[in-house]
Amino acid sequence: MPTVKVYNMAGEVTGEVELSEAVFGVTPNENAIHATVKNHLANMRQGTQSALTRGEVSGGGAKPYRQKGTGRARQGSTRVPEYTHGGVAFAPKPRDYSYRINKKLRRLAIKSALSQKVLDDKFIVVDGLELDEIKTKSFAKFLDAVGVTGKALVVTPEVNQNIIMSARNIPGIQTTIATIISAYDVMKAGTFIVDKAALSKIEEVYA
Repeated sequence: MPTVKVYNMAGEVTGEVELSEAVFGVTPNENAIHATVKNHLANMRQGTQSALTRGEVSGGGAKPYRQKGTGRARQGSTRVPEYTHGGVAFAPKPRDYSYRINKKLRRLAIKSALSQKVLDDKFIVVDGLELDEIKTKSFAKFLDAVGVTGKALVVTPEVNQNIIMSARNIPGIQTTIATIISAYDVMKAGTFIVDKAALSKIEEVYA
């Protein structure tokens, strides 16, 4: 059963906590993570790209030159793709890129991503992840105290405005709540920082 240290807001080690083997001790499945991240990115696409085909470009109604006798290839319009100001061949049109994946696959990906963070020693548990006021400097001081550099995902039990507002101006720091974490967010973050109460919720949902 994996065991990690527990820190307080001052960055001091206050103890240890045993993690659920079923959630944080699985063998990471790279295929599941890849499929889930790919799905997440596809679902984020707006799909609003659009270009005009030769039939949608204005003009080009007149035949540019006679059919025969010029020595050139026959041509019926100046709006064909090979002409300047012509339409686009196989022009992209607005479409929906989203698709659904298996629920079991998504759960396996999340557990694999969490387990990978534990294996990489990028998993930090905080007992009482809380700030008395909205202050970016205080949260940055906490991150320095626990040795976090670069990107990190901060997970709280429920929406915590003090944490969200204090962390949002720090580059690379993202906040979320325990019930809506995704494999994409976990893998994107360099370090996974979780409140001890949120840890219990994660184990309850995914165990």
